Amino acid sequence: MSGKKQKHGKKRVMRGRGNLASPDTLVAIYGIHATKAVLQNEVRRVERVVATKNAISKIEHLLGERGLTAEVANPQDISNLLGKDVVHQGIVAFCEPVPPADIDDLADASLIVLLDQVTDPHNVGAIIRSAVALSANGIVTTERNSTLESGLLAKTASGGLDLITHAKVTNLAQTIVKLQDYGFYVIGLDSEGEEPIETTLHGDKIALVLGAEGSGLRRLTRERCDALARLDMPGAIKSLNVSNAATLSLYLSAKHLGKLER
Repeated sequence: MSGKKQKHGKKRVMRGRGNLASPDTLVAIYGIHATKAVLQNEVRRVERVVATKNAISKIEHLLGERGLTAEVANPQDISNLLGKDVVHQGIVAFCEPVPPADIDDLADASLIVLLDQVTDPHNVGAIIRSAVALSANGIVTTERNSTLESGLLAKTASGGLDLITHAKVTNLAQTIVKLQDYGFYVIGLDSEGEEPIETTLHGDKIALVLGAEGSGLRRLTRERCDALARLDMPGAIKSLNVSNAATLSLYLSAKHLGKLER
């Protein structure tokens, strides 16, 4: 991953319920896998960890490596803090968001994913999880009209948020051109694409572009792509949601690039 350790900033005002209150400028990352990934990511500045005794036993060595001591709480205390419907697995870490990377940090990558205004944290988290599982090097989102880092996003990504380079850009169409200059073959996923994705996989550097469900890729995004590809489904349902489409596209791209060979 790219980025530098952040310097400690000003002390933040604590708000919330009792002594479990969180600084409202920090991100609350919950769940065992997501919290483990946070603690293993040296780029992250972690301010507090609140957990049950059982959860602490699973991360004690990581806490020690970071010089942190978790605050012991019962599950109901954590539910009161995060919300009764949050599946927190008895642990929450309050930390700075992951410092965003620059698009230049992905110049030497071989497989990346660009999201064109995909805002649902469930979808983005699932895409990040698949991207990490299939050895993609990075994910690119826009500064505006994209989902913010959150506990829900991190938990859905199952730790992947801290295991992949995440670049944020102001203009996706211009970014595609820059990636092409870096040697990427840019494939836009479109249900009405001219070719099946299998026939569009070329070269040793692939960038997959996916748009939001319903609206799909924007016009300028479509025009900048080297190819518009579709996923042909043999069953009665002919389309997939964006996260499933990303997983299948990533798998086919990883296979083309030889990432699945052992």
